[in-house]
Amino acid sequence: MASQGNFLNEKVARLVSRQYGKPVLKPRLPLALADKVANRRFKLGEATCITEMSVLMACWKENAFSDTACSTAIKVFYDCVAKEQNARKLGAKEEKPAGWMPPQQANKLLRKYPNIKQEI
Repeated sequence: MASQGNFLNEKVARLVSRQYGKPVLKPRLPLALADKVANRRFKLGEATCITEMSVLMACWKENAFSDTACSTAIKVFYDCVAKEQNARKLGAKEEKPAGWMPPQQANKLLRKYPNIKQEI
């Protein structure tokens, strides 16, 4: 245990310079926010009704793709899809965390109030 603590102290001592205690490692980019954010699409979420779809496909395979023989599996699958779509519509507004804004709106605000590049 003592050797591990000593190793950690040596590693920290290497990362900190001897003059003024400043870090030796320097950032590649300036430590400031960018003037724009990426326009990324957010993931829609995980897939739903997978088990119902699997049951439906297995039923089709067993019954030579006959819809009449698999009518109950089809009804269960469509009910699941309809239920998930309603839940997604109702919960779409609740999924976004407080303080979240779309990237287009963030870019507009960042263009309006850019970073100060020179010292005053």
